[in-house]
Order: sequence, then C-alpha cells, then structure tokens
Amino acid sequence: MASRRARSALASGLGLIALTVTYLTVPWEGMENRAYWDRLGQVWTICAGETKGVTPGMVMTDEECSAKLYERMERDYHRPLQKCIAGFDDKPLSWQAAALDLSYNVGVSAVCRSTAAKRARRGDLVGSCHAMTWFNRAGGRVVEGLKRRREYGDRQRIGELELCLAGLE
Repeated sequence: MASRRARSALASGLGLIALTVTYLTVPWEGMENRAYWDRLGQVWTICAGETKGVTPGMVMTDEECSAKLYERMERDYHRPLQKCIAGFDDKPLSWQAAALDLSYNVGVSAVCRSTAAKRARRGDLVGSCHAMTWFNRAGGRVVEGLKRRREYGDRQRIGELELCLAGLE
C-alpha cells in the first residue's frame, strides 16, 4: 500500500521534472548557494548537487540554482533516458521520477546499462523499481543515506522505491 506522502506527491499535479526536483532531488541533495568541496565525489559542488562548471568561491541565488537544475534535468537526464529506455514517457510518472532522480545521482549511462533499465524495457516495472535500490554504495560499501534515498526514505523525505511503487498500485 502506498504511503500517504507518496500518494500526496503523486496527487500534487506536478509534471515529471517538478515532481522529481521537489520530492526527491532537492530533499536528498540539499541546497547550498555557495560552492563547497564534496569529499565523497572529489568535486566542487553547488546548489542541489550541481558539479558541472562549478569553481571555488562560486555563489548562486536560489533562482539561479532552480533554473540550472530544471534545465539540466530536462536536457542532461530526461532526454537521454527517453533515448535509452523505449517508451520512457509512457511509463507511470512515479517510475519516471525515480529513474530520473537516480540518473541525476549516479549518471545516465549507469542507469541506461542497469538491470533496472533492462527490466523496464521488458515491462517489469516493479522489478525495475527494486533494481534501482541496488545503487546504494559508495567506495564499495553500502552508505546508509543512499540506502534510505533508494528505498523508503526517512522521516522527512520520500525514498525512490517508495514513490516508484506507489504509482504502480
């Protein structure tokens, strides 16, 4: 049975990018207006996990961060997913949002080569949702924050699996 918060997110009427950004990406990535060094990724980062073109000392407004995130989500993640997973836009919004957030976090090429994508191509969306949870490691070890993000979230945030399965019921 779908959680109340997952049902609420799906009932929000938001489109794919807005739903993903609002309920998955920003809550999990956080928002930093000043560039910082991401020790795990070994890269300069700003806004909601943006790394492209980020330099030390860079500062962006909330509006600039939002515009950049929406643009990148569409151009660099949604469009490539449409190409690598036939019928991407015909799949339930909940599944699309989970796949989009996953690709933002781990990269489109990793998602396109994944078991999750293979299962989606075969029409096994429940299996695809579960396979997305396998992206829970960094440095070869399961990271609790990634595990929560991929699965059922925490008190404040929806997990990708939680949202993904909610739209399949």
